[in-house]
Amino acid sequence: MAQYNTKQIRNIALAGHGGSGKTSLAEAMLFVSGGTDRLGNVPDGNTVCDYDAEEQVRKFSLSAATAHVFWKDVKINVIDTPGYLDFEGEVAQGARVADSCVICVDGKAGMEVGTELAWNKAVEAGIPRAFFINKCDNYDAHFGATFTQLHDKFGKSLCPVFIPVGKNGKDITMIDLLDMQAYVYDDSGKRFPTDMTPDLEAEAEKYKDVLNEALAGTSEELMEKFFEGEAFSKEESVEALHQGIIDGSITPVYCGAATRLWGVIAMMDSIAASFPRHTAKGVEKYEDGSDAEISAEGNAAIFVFKTVADPFVGKMSFFKVMNGTVKKDMTLKNSRSGAEEKFAHIYIMKGNKQIEVDELACGDIGMVSKLSDTNTNDTLSVSGNATYKKVKYPTSYYCRAMYPLTAKDESKISQAIARMTEEDRTLRYENNPETAQQLIYAMGDMHLSILAANLKNRFGVNIRYEIPKIPYREKITKTVDVEGKHKKQNGGSGQFGHVWIKFSPSEEEGLTFSVSVVGGVVPKNFNPAVEKGLQDAMLKGAYGYPMTRLAADLHDGSYHPVDSDEISFKTAASLAYKKCLEQAGPVLLEPVGDLDVTVPEYMVGDVMGDLNKRRAAVMGMDACEHKEGYTVVHASAPKAELADYPTVLRAMTQGRGYFDYTVTGYDTVPQNVAQKVIEANKQ
Repeated sequence: MAQYNTKQIRNIALAGHGGSGKTSLAEAMLFVSGGTDRLGNVPDGNTVCDYDAEEQVRKFSLSAATAHVFWKDVKINVIDTPGYLDFEGEVAQGARVADSCVICVDGKAGMEVGTELAWNKAVEAGIPRAFFINKCDNYDAHFGATFTQLHDKFGKSLCPVFIPVGKNGKDITMIDLLDMQAYVYDDSGKRFPTDMTPDLEAEAEKYKDVLNEALAGTSEELMEKFFEGEAFSKEESVEALHQGIIDGSITPVYCGAATRLWGVIAMMDSIAASFPRHTAKGVEKYEDGSDAEISAEGNAAIFVFKTVADPFVGKMSFFKVMNGTVKKDMTLKNSRSGAEEKFAHIYIMKGNKQIEVDELACGDIGMVSKLSDTNTNDTLSVSGNATYKKVKYPTSYYCRAMYPLTAKDESKISQAIARMTEEDRTLRYENNPETAQQLIYAMGDMHLSILAANLKNRFGVNIRYEIPKIPYREKITKTVDVEGKHKKQNGGSGQFGHVWIKFSPSEEEGLTFSVSVVGGVVPKNFNPAVEKGLQDAMLKGAYGYPMTRLAADLHDGSYHPVDSDEISFKTAASLAYKKCLEQAGPVLLEPVGDLDVTVPEYMVGDVMGDLNKRRAAVMGMDACEHKEGYTVVHASAPKAELADYPTVLRAMTQGRGYFDYTVTGYDTVPQNVAQKVIEANKQ
């Protein structure tokens, strides 16, 4: 039997704005619980969850890391997620397998955009939320102001459970409102109970009524006691808090200073006693939207939420046990690939430290290495028929062309990129045949910088980035009838090909070739050669870009019974094509597409003004169906104007805005813009 059963397991995602102290809180939980024998800190690069070399250099989290904490006969799986917007895919992974989300807030900075985005991710994942107002030891921290901001933004479900009393980061006393017990902390972070003075009681009463009202809303019995002015027992309060968190009527707010261990015990006590376990929601969701009943005693089924390409261990698959119990040497079937995978070794992770176990109960989180045909978002089960709801990743649109620095790098880059895109589903790779460039799509500059560092450190591949080329095309605007004649005589048999071709604009992509020759002036067996000659010539138009939407009708010509051959007529066709370029008014075409920008309503004006500068045509707008207070602006925009749009929109909306873009076709480039493109291409 698993060491910890389903009832004893809590899965907590730590999310929030960058720098709010998520990793420090995870480190404090590990230290207080005895999971580590020293308290690491982010500036020194020695925390359990920030174990990657790049994380230690940059001093912030880049990926979701898991660690387990044992506290009061409960196993708490902590998923420490990044706060930097370029890595929101990692937050989505953590939220998918967590059973609740603790959002860290900087007590000095107050509510920030990352706070709002973390809340949205938890809401999308359908998991309960809690807040931990951190850094209450800071001179400028203000719990009251921060709590008011959160309450105004996220509603009356927010209620305080653990509050600080004191100013300027000095002489801070923490009060647990559930049992009205005050605590003080020494320099080592140990807490000691202290008496509730009249001043402390007066401060506590400001928040106690808010808490009691929220707790009373969970049952008629407590509501009756609340209106009659009766006090709630500690047991009643804990159970009511548990029920309120599960049904979403209560969002508890805790506080402390993670680096000094303040408030950590109080929150872990609450997690163990009141936060939901995996089975609390009753059902999981399948990919088709149907419900999957959760059974701790049923057949084993797991969901792989994260993959890590480790150069030493191999492919590491992080999973959550969604049903039943997973045991060592068990074989499960992949619903996507049909492959049967044997779990030769099962591990639980503490940062990058692997601890082998024999089995994991329903709801637990673990890791298995070297699965042959299993990737992120795969479901493995006994039957192989189940497919759980997958992690929904944001689409990356920030694009750069990627070049290996040496021939040695070039030989290894394909395999390395394949491993990295398997690990990070927000990366997209494309080998563009039109521009002959390897394109990588990411969430932003930081994302690409980390990719380059990982390619070098893990796979020994050095790369550089360039702004990608736009795959322009050309078309003609006039109908012309031109002659192409190729005649060559060097003694012996010569070459002779002669065609008259009528060129005109077409609505169809590529070449539309027709033959209207009469009288056999050009034998039928040379028609394919003429068509092939035109197709080859169309690879370059007047300005060096491929020609498209071209109609060509071969209607006249002549041949020599001895000297004419296929090569001669291919050459004659290309000569006719060159004359066409001179006379038919060629113009430049650029890729254009549908752009849907989702932003808060109050930012619509700024977004539309920016779109006008990008030659975009605004087609209309709608209220966003999935986000209250957001508007979707619909536009048609040229791809050439959107190279920097991911970073510009993020800066303009402070990370709240996002967009979707799909190339739908090609349109004529305005003359003033086309001239700049043509000149740049010549250079």
